[in-house]
Parts: sequence; C-alpha cells; structure tokens
Amino acid sequence: MPIWSDILAEMADTQEQGRPPDFDGVRRKYLAELHRNSQRNVILYASGWLQREGVPPATVSISDEDMQAFMEVSHGLESDELDLILHSPGGSPEAAEAIVSYVRSRFSHIRVIMPQLAMSAATMIACAADEIVLGKHSFLGPIDPQLLLPTSLGVRAVPAQAILDQFDRAQRECTDPAKLSA
Repeated sequence: MPIWSDILAEMADTQEQGRPPDFDGVRRKYLAELHRNSQRNVILYASGWLQREGVPPATVSISDEDMQAFMEVSHGLESDELDLILHSPGGSPEAAEAIVSYVRSRFSHIRVIMPQLAMSAATMIACAADEIVLGKHSFLGPIDPQLLLPTSLGVRAVPAQAILDQFDRAQRECTDPAKLSA
C-alpha cells in the first residue's frame, strides 16, 4: 500500500481542468486491491470527523441510520468473511450494538482494520470483531457513551456518565428538604 503523500499525488493526477480530484475513484481502487489480496468482503465505514470543524456531532457519529447502510452494502455479498475498515468518533451505543448484531448474523469471521482511530461506540464495534488490525499509529479510544441532547446551543453530545453523575447528585441533594424548593 502507498503512503499518504503517494495517494495525494495520485488524486492530484486524476484532477481534470476545473474539476475536483477523483477521491471516490482512488478510494475504490484501493478497496478493490484489498479485496483481491484478501479474498474477503470489504466494507469501509469512515467519518470525516477530523477534517471538519464545527460539524454537528450527529452528522459524523454512528447512528441508527447506519444499520440500514450496513444492510445495503452487504446485500449480495457471497463470502461469509468481512474486512471492516473503521474510522469513527463513535456515536450511539444502541446503534453500535445493532450493527454488531447484524454483521455477526451475516458474517462468520470479522476483521476490523483501523487505519487511525476508533473511539467510543466504534471501539465497541471493533472489540466485537474476531480480529483487529492496527497500524503503529492507530488506537482504540475509550468507551465513553454519548447521548445527543437538545440544548440552548443546539444538539450536543453529552457523556452518559455525566448524566448519571448529575442524577446521583440530584438524588443526594433531594434528601435535604431545605433544598427541594430549588
């Protein structure tokens, strides 16, 4: 496999006058090469969460809609072995559980390839695989389930543990009748 600068040069070579580089064509080429070498099904699940600032968390996070995407891209695949390339900030733990349940029912052997990062719910997906392949610079992040909640600043990802901590604090404080009026 080429290094990143080689891929960038290859994308630049695909650029026609006044048109953007053929990102999808180059990506498909290397996915097909992986399939040819491994003889396994290949699914790429990646998010551009490191390239875009200020993007709402829901647009780059694992969500219930991704379950349908996994069903769509795996439809018609004949082999029961899967290479899942995974790069994600995480997202809904329920969606991750549904994805794991589906791919486990569909494939007998799952290998997760992590080119860089898998955080939170993506870590949960990776840990459900039979095998995890990491680069020297890759890492699994902590499992820190986040809930998407509407706030006065818009929808925000809030750690589930913070909500539990606040609930415990409220329970302790409510034992004092003097504090109930607040």
